[in-house]
Formats: sequence, C-alpha cells, structure tokens
Amino acid sequence: MHGDGINPAITTADPSARLIELTRVLALKGRPPTGVDRVCLAYLRAVVSDVVPAWGLARTKAGYVLVNKEGMNALLARLEGRTPWGESDWISRVTRDAENPRRETEADLRRLRTARCTRSFLGRMLRRYLPSGTVYINVDHANFSQRVVNAVKSIPHGKISVFLHDTIPLDLPDFEASKPSLEFARLFERARRNADVLIVNSEVTRQDVIRHMSRAGDVPEIVVAHLGVEGDLFQIVNNQPNLVSAPYFVAVGTISPRKNHGFLLDIWDRMAKEQTAESLPHLVIAGRRGWKSDELFARLGNSPLRGVCVHEFNSLDDAALGHLVAGASGLVFPSIAEGFGLPPVEAAAAGVPVVCNDLPVMREILGEYPIYASVTDSYSWIQAIRTLAQADRDVQDANGRPQARFEVPTWEAHFNTVLRVT
Repeated sequence: MHGDGINPAITTADPSARLIELTRVLALKGRPPTGVDRVCLAYLRAVVSDVVPAWGLARTKAGYVLVNKEGMNALLARLEGRTPWGESDWISRVTRDAENPRRETEADLRRLRTARCTRSFLGRMLRRYLPSGTVYINVDHANFSQRVVNAVKSIPHGKISVFLHDTIPLDLPDFEASKPSLEFARLFERARRNADVLIVNSEVTRQDVIRHMSRAGDVPEIVVAHLGVEGDLFQIVNNQPNLVSAPYFVAVGTISPRKNHGFLLDIWDRMAKEQTAESLPHLVIAGRRGWKSDELFARLGNSPLRGVCVHEFNSLDDAALGHLVAGASGLVFPSIAEGFGLPPVEAAAAGVPVVCNDLPVMREILGEYPIYASVTDSYSWIQAIRTLAQADRDVQDANGRPQARFEVPTWEAHFNTVLRVT
C-alpha cells in the first residue's frame, strides 16, 4: 500500500521468509567497512539470528548465487575473521582480475550456495526455493535492478523493502561522483515505484524522501529506525599502538567534498599562524580517499603541518580506529550534509566529546551532547578545539558545563522496529 509517507498500513506479522541482498558485503575482504558497510553487516547478523527463515542473494560476475541461513552464517564467519577465506575457483580466475578480492569471496559463496543461475533464470530460481510471501531486503543498493525487482515480484505475494540512507545525491549532486548520482536517481525512482516499505535512519531522512518522491507520485510506506552502535566498537584494545601523541582530534569518514576536511585544514593552518605547529593539538584524518578531492589530497600531501600535527590514515581496522577515537580529545565532524552521521554517534557512545556542524539530523540523533558550531564560524571551532584539548572530558565540556549524557542507540531497538514490518 502506498500513501503520504505516514505508515499506518504497515503490517506487523512475520513474513514467511526473508531474502537479504549480499552483493556489497562480498567486497569487504581486505578493507575496513564504511558506515553503510556496517549497516549491511548489522542486517546480515540480525537476519541470520532471527527465527524467520532467511536466504541471501548476491550478483557475481558469473550470475546470481542463492545461499540459505547456514551459508550466510558461514559467510558472516569469514567476514568477521573467524574463518579464513578459501581459494579462488576456476570461474573467478576466468572472470576476475588477480588483484580483485571478490575472486575469493565469490568463489566461497558459490561453495556455500544452495543454488546459482544466470541472469535470465533469476525469477525461476527464486520461485523454486523461496516460499510465498517472502520479503526481499536491500540495504546496500548494489543489486537493486529492475531484473531483481521483477524476479522478487514473481514470487507469489513477494514484497520488497529498501533502506534509503539519505537523499544527498539528489540534494547535493556536485558533492557526489557523477555516475553514482545518476544511478542513485534511477534507484530512488525504482524504490518509489516498487518498494512496499522504505526503511530510513532518521526523521530528517524521512522528510527528505517524502519531499523528493511526492513530486513524482505516490510514496511507499516509510519506517524510521535510528541506527545502532556496536557495543564494543570503541573499547580500548590494550595491544594497540598509539598512532599520535595526545592531545589530538580525529575526523572519521571517507575523504570527500561533503565531509569538508578542507575546513579542518583551514582551522589548523589558522591556529599554526598563532602558535608553533609543535604546540598545536594533532588532527588525525582517518578514512579512505574518495572522489572529487584531488586538490585536497595535494594540499594534504604538501602541507608543512603533515607529520607534525596533521596525520592521515586510510586503512585502519576496527581495533585501531576504536583505540584512536577512544583516546581523542574530541571527534570533529564538519560535514555539510548527513542522513544519520554514524561517526559522531559512535564517538558519543564512547563518551568522546564531539564538535560538529549544526545540522538538523545531528540535533535529532545527538540532542545536546555535541558542541555545535556552524562551518561558517571557524572562530567557534578553534575555541572549542583549544578548550577541549585542555579539558577533562569526563567532567566538563568546552563551555565548562558538565558534559551532556547520551542515550546510546542500539541495534536491538533498530531491529525491534524494522523486523516487525519487514
């Protein structure tokens, strides 16, 4: 049923089975997960641990692969490092470059499969193995094609749920890579036309989705569920080395225009004009290099502060990142736009001070916990950074007040909402 974005018609009965999209997680071998990757992994864990029968679908270079719950548990063990990946098979060696990590992940998925098929026979495969009333859940957008939509809808009473993380490619296309922005626009319309339920991570995202979709026609029912934080994500690991000396501030996330790392470099350059670089708090940029940022990368590489008080790490694992964030004087987050903003939420969950741009979604999720400062007001950022660098974060915030308490969102609460309706 479609409506105006309010969801009174969403049913709460368990489906006969769930089919979760796995294509994106197959690319996680050998690289740290992004925020969206973490959400995909959380959904995989939730689906395999629930009592409802579950299956996983992935698009590979050689067609589609279907795995049952046992196969997904085995895949999860590999993704979490509890089981080693196997060797590539002959199909991967023919269809994938030698350096492509999907050679091993796709080969293992084929070994774990219940069934596989070429593109033309996807609907037939799903109808053969999945019961009437199966709900397909797409969190990663990697395989949400019209072919998949048609195949799922060919299952008797088959339904579709799609997670929309934000509408930033529509709102700020200049900040995104051009091809992904166009692909997102097509995916967004496909979701509007075909999804039975849309899952979003915030009320801000819900309003953005309604604003865009209502221009084209009916809007599917929408359920809002804040993302959870993994309880042990930022626990200090004693055997982790200190990457930089305190005090330091950390910026976590893909280095891209929207994340506004250039603003942070401006701040550190400005502070360096007023005091020696050696006396400045350190800035640690932790995230892989993204798109449309060649000028920023050149600036990072040529900065006289690099290696003195500005540092860049592109491939930290969870343990190293957790240790880094837990020891920081604060997390700095000058992002221009967010659908949720997982790094500051994770930092707040660990009791780390947060300085962030004053975005509505930050107010929705974090309440009064952060120090809010507009990215048009660099003076306020500098004041907050200098004060936090000297402050005892367990007692005071940068304004001398007791630091606000933060109620940590949990994945349990998220899935108590989502799995009731999908």
